[in-house]
Amino acid sequence: MSTASTAPADTPTSAAGDSPMGPSGTGSTTTGASPSTQAASAAATNAPAADASAAATHGRPSMAAAFHQPRSVWAIAFAATVSFMGIGLVDPILPAISEELHASPTQAMLLFTSYLFITAIAMLFTSWIASRMGTRTTLLVGLALIIVFAGLAAAGTSVDEIIALRGGWGLGNALFISTALAAIVGASAGSSAGAIMLYETALGIGMAFGPLLGGLLGSWTWRAPFAGTAVLMALGFIAIMALLPRSAAKPAPVEPTAALRALGDPALRTLACTAVFYNFSFFTLLAYSPFPLSAAAAAHGRELGAMGIGWVFFGWGLGLALTSVVGAPILTRALGLVRTLVATMAGLIAVMLLMAALQSSLAAMVVVIIAGGLLQGIMNTALTETVMEATALPRSVASSAYSGVRFFGGAVSAAVAGPIAAALGAPVPYLVAALAIAVGIVILLTGRGTLHRVTRPHLSAEEEATAITSGDEV
Repeated sequence: MSTASTAPADTPTSAAGDSPMGPSGTGSTTTGASPSTQAASAAATNAPAADASAAATHGRPSMAAAFHQPRSVWAIAFAATVSFMGIGLVDPILPAISEELHASPTQAMLLFTSYLFITAIAMLFTSWIASRMGTRTTLLVGLALIIVFAGLAAAGTSVDEIIALRGGWGLGNALFISTALAAIVGASAGSSAGAIMLYETALGIGMAFGPLLGGLLGSWTWRAPFAGTAVLMALGFIAIMALLPRSAAKPAPVEPTAALRALGDPALRTLACTAVFYNFSFFTLLAYSPFPLSAAAAAHGRELGAMGIGWVFFGWGLGLALTSVVGAPILTRALGLVRTLVATMAGLIAVMLLMAALQSSLAAMVVVIIAGGLLQGIMNTALTETVMEATALPRSVASSAYSGVRFFGGAVSAAVAGPIAAALGAPVPYLVAALAIAVGIVILLTGRGTLHRVTRPHLSAEEEATAITSGDEV
């Protein structure tokens, strides 16, 4: 991912502080902002302003320089990798859970709904929580919740029990992801750009290998991916506890309702509503697709199994990570943000229509799912960058509000795709997803007049990393 050379005058700049930079780690102060707004923004960043400036001015460091980091940075990067693995970890085992626990596909997909619903609510308040507890404590609390609820899910005896436990897992993941980038930048040696490159690498590895790990462990038992997550997160917890020092700085307070009030901004409201409908389609592909994949394999006399589904979504995650980090910044600089969004959403409508039409062909389904991942990676990053550019709000507040609202679309999708398929046929959820994307395009174009601040992205390396993270976190 290339780095913007200089932020424009109206682009907020980083301020020092202890608490997190919003849901994905970026905070800012805005010229002319009130003292209370500046205090909230100052609480939203952990990286020294000089470091962020150096990252933006001098470009990305060499790979060797990026990886020459303190052990505390490596500890956070490891935990972040495992956290991002959780996005696709459950996908390969959904059919197995459905079969072994005598649950319908609809019930199995509620593992996503409970996770996303709690994540959505938590994201609206993570900046306030972290301003009260500090970055290190918020990280550890988030990890502890993931360990506990993932471990309990591995021992679950009914699908309803696991659905409830996934909600607690979502709360922990929201707390951890909202502060991980702030922590990794604050603990870095030298320019923050090197730590950001390491963080992006962790993101890509987690996105790609989560489904593969889920398939590998899930081929033994569906309980193993949950237990594996708990064990790996426990290692991350121990490493962060031992290696990340406490900060002496006291976080500045952030108001509990800051993110909710931010939704009154017309530009942010337009983009958040667009994101709701886009995320509906995103989780239709992610949460529903294992079932038609398995059916297509069975129609050809094959059993895809957890490992087979894991390989398919490994390709999906690899494509998503690649275009999130590399493809999206290139396209948004060439086309501009809004044009990139409209073109990508049009491509995703085509993907959903192909998924609906080609369900009898296993090979075609695999190819289209991977193609969907490539487009979704672009969309995730471009949409979050647009949120950052579109308002004069502190970045932490805008990102928190946007992240909270958009996950509701995914929660609804995972809840209704199964019943729609059962009532109207297996292709219909993809047709509904295509319609949802079309509604998102209409909302974006109708509200384009509110996006007058958006021209081309002018983000520093740190802000680009935040866009990638906020776009891809689940």
